[in-house]
Amino acid sequence: MSILKKYEIMILLTEEFNDSELKTWVFNYAKSLRKFNVCDISVISRGKHNLAYSINNKMKGNYIQLNFSSMPKYINNFSNILKLDSNILRFLILNKQS
Repeated sequence: MSILKKYEIMILLTEEFNDSELKTWVFNYAKSLRKFNVCDISVISRGKHNLAYSINNKMKGNYIQLNFSSMPKYINNFSNILKLDSNILRFLILNKQS
């Protein structure tokens, strides 16, 4: 039996999204996570901020925080899905349990 662990993903999206498009993107991504039996998903929009340096010629980005519980074996799958999305400038996955 695998144990669920708590994770946090911080995602930096391009600034082109308006509020409704951002909500749609996050909803669709959260729905794709459920395919992997992810539970306790919470989404926090951290807003649009100026970047300290240019990333792919972008100087602003939308920050999204996703908190969820999952089995560790699925984290590489999440990472691969994020890498394929052209709207994502950067992301970081953190294990919230020590």
